[in-house]
Amino acid sequence: MIVYQAIKQDFLNDVINNEIEIKIEKAFKSFLGRNAAPNEVQSWANSMLRMKNVLEDPEIAHDAGISIEFQIPLTSKRIDFIITGLDSEGKEKVVIVELKQWSQAELTSMPDLVRTRFQHGYTDTVHPSYQAWSYASTLMDYNQTIQDEKIDIIPCAYLHNYSPDNVITNEVFRYYTEKAPVFLRPDAIKLRNFIKRYVKYGDNRDIMYRIENGKLRPSKQLADAIGSMLKGNSEFIMIDDQKLVYESAVRMARTSKNGKKQVLIVEGGPGTGKSVVAINLLANLTKEGMVAKYVSKNAAPRAVYTTKLRGVVKSSSINNLFGGSGSFIDCQPDLFDALIVDEAHRLNLKSGLFQNMGDNQILEIINASKFSIFFIDNDQRVHIKDIGTSKEITDLAKKSGAQVAILRLESQFRCNGSDGYLSWLDNTLQIANTANIKLTGDTFDFRIFDDPNELRREIEKMNKINNKSRMVAGYCWDWISSNNPLSMDVKIPEHNFEMRWNLKNDGSNWIIAPDSVTEIGCIHTCQGLELDYVGVIVGPDIRCEDGSIVTDFKRRSKMDQSLKGIRTMFKENPQEALKTADRIIKNTYRTLMTRGMKGCWVYFSDKPLANHFRMQMEISAEKPVQEEIIDKKLRIEPDVIDSAKFIDFLPFYTIKAACGKFGEGEEAQISGWVRADGLGKLNKNMFVVRASGKSMEPRIADGSLCVFRANVVGSRNNKIVLVQHHSLFDPDHSGHFTIKKYTSEKTYDQDTGEWIHEKIVLIPLNRDYDPIILSDDDNYQVVGELIAVL
Repeated sequence: MIVYQAIKQDFLNDVINNEIEIKIEKAFKSFLGRNAAPNEVQSWANSMLRMKNVLEDPEIAHDAGISIEFQIPLTSKRIDFIITGLDSEGKEKVVIVELKQWSQAELTSMPDLVRTRFQHGYTDTVHPSYQAWSYASTLMDYNQTIQDEKIDIIPCAYLHNYSPDNVITNEVFRYYTEKAPVFLRPDAIKLRNFIKRYVKYGDNRDIMYRIENGKLRPSKQLADAIGSMLKGNSEFIMIDDQKLVYESAVRMARTSKNGKKQVLIVEGGPGTGKSVVAINLLANLTKEGMVAKYVSKNAAPRAVYTTKLRGVVKSSSINNLFGGSGSFIDCQPDLFDALIVDEAHRLNLKSGLFQNMGDNQILEIINASKFSIFFIDNDQRVHIKDIGTSKEITDLAKKSGAQVAILRLESQFRCNGSDGYLSWLDNTLQIANTANIKLTGDTFDFRIFDDPNELRREIEKMNKINNKSRMVAGYCWDWISSNNPLSMDVKIPEHNFEMRWNLKNDGSNWIIAPDSVTEIGCIHTCQGLELDYVGVIVGPDIRCEDGSIVTDFKRRSKMDQSLKGIRTMFKENPQEALKTADRIIKNTYRTLMTRGMKGCWVYFSDKPLANHFRMQMEISAEKPVQEEIIDKKLRIEPDVIDSAKFIDFLPFYTIKAACGKFGEGEEAQISGWVRADGLGKLNKNMFVVRASGKSMEPRIADGSLCVFRANVVGSRNNKIVLVQHHSLFDPDHSGHFTIKKYTSEKTYDQDTGEWIHEKIVLIPLNRDYDPIILSDDDNYQVVGELIAVL
């Protein structure tokens, strides 16, 4: 995703006309579904003015590509500013500029971190050069197109308000400032020369489009990389808050060896890298000679990691590195240098098979170690006996005389890096009110299936690729196969659907077992782990009534231990029991629906709940829609009531009619009306036409219904447009009309000091087709700009 994209000259014009932050803000809201913070808009205005000053040099090609706020694939991180083009040898270059508003910073005791003032006070954060380098490295790691096509990524940082001192350019940061040079307030000319070294000629090859829409490397999963990590190899580059948490934890672990007991609480949602940081800590603290152990209440992550390490690490070492949360009851005080507690929200009060041993697992862990770090997500507490909250851990740590720190992980690496999906899920499940009311189709691959058998078939199909797709369900069906292995457990009679729970044969290794896709998992065998695609059966314990999400603990299986005792609680205190059950049931489905890195596909037992989720989804503006789906879902109505026109429906024209009406002001007959959801406020400059041919694949499939906006003000460069031209013929549309990407090649007139059009190139996205070249003298007209593919 790129929030703003233009050639250099158009970017300069937008800055000069004081429009740049307005355009970025508008696109930001369109792409991310939320408003940018006022201070972020102000930073765009300030930083883009500084970048305009840097780029105002004729030796930097006027048609160099400019991309602002580019989201790194599979993450939630965005790169501030990118310049693309060719160097003097014609090689493709991508210059990444990390922009900062900082005016001062301080050194810290932690490598690669500095301390600076943000809106809410002074905070430790990563050095800008480390940040730029880590973004570039992450982009290269995830994007196969960059590797295959040998596109060079060159990172740097620009602190345009920062006067030189011996902090940002300190020798301790030399390793990263050499990889990503840092430029300060007086260094605009130096930055300009740096860019000129790499970008001499313009970007006529759509470099960022190819990167954004190109091949992605297979997603790296922690379980597969753990052996290499424990050998000291860097498998995951930690960025931003991950790096901050890691370095803070290392410092506290070292401090605790010679002084006061240390406790670090790390809060973070699904996919924010809690387990990645935990395993990195385990590997590196062990390498430093500390006695460290990875701890989890849930057996599944430990079992999976242990299986992956067999043959890589000695069995005795594996046993020493991993343990359950109930193994510190009679432990000698400070026996361990570091206990790293993952999924700490699952900790219990008591230990043992019958939950009758010990006093408090949190307190036992703190007492057993000089340094303990607890990774928690309060919204993943899925058991009535879970006690691992930030407050509980903080209170017990302080009672033990420990120094306590709390940090938070925000960066998202699961669910296609979509923070928006997580916020939308919280909003739709009514766990929390968020700004993400609608889910756009290009945010994350979320689908609703009306038949669980079809869902199962699709998951099995995806699993054939790499054994990383599974079915899971809420615990609403008894575990009959525990005593009768031939019996089926999860049954949905109206669809003749049956599957067996997974726990018998593969146990905690179900999520990686070779043939376990034929069995269905539950919260206990997938929490703390990740898949590529997860198929979720949402049971009858949650439903929608008059727009409200209602949970019903009585529809849970009585064999489910996570709500054991809830019926007794209900008799004694019904209100508290319902509140507790509601939280656990919603958290369970939130957790199940965030196991997928690439997609979550769902079947809802309650049809109104399925409809509720559908109502919160928008039709994608990016993904091509097949012809038969258009016919079923996007009907062209002969006519609609006047009150719905340009409110819910847009007029549908033949391309010739649309070009007549919007291009030449002629009367044109409307062929029908098409519902256009998810596009914001409609207006009378918007219309729908049907694309023909394959020249704009993959973005626009043959037969797709396309929404255009006429009378567009501003630059058309690099936008997809509908053009009417009288001198050429486009076979796709059998006439003098075409849908193509508009690019303008300009030359600088030394006499007038202005840029003038040399030629217009209408570029097909499908490389099998030739571009259409127009001169400024040709009789053509840009009729409209593409808004969406319905």
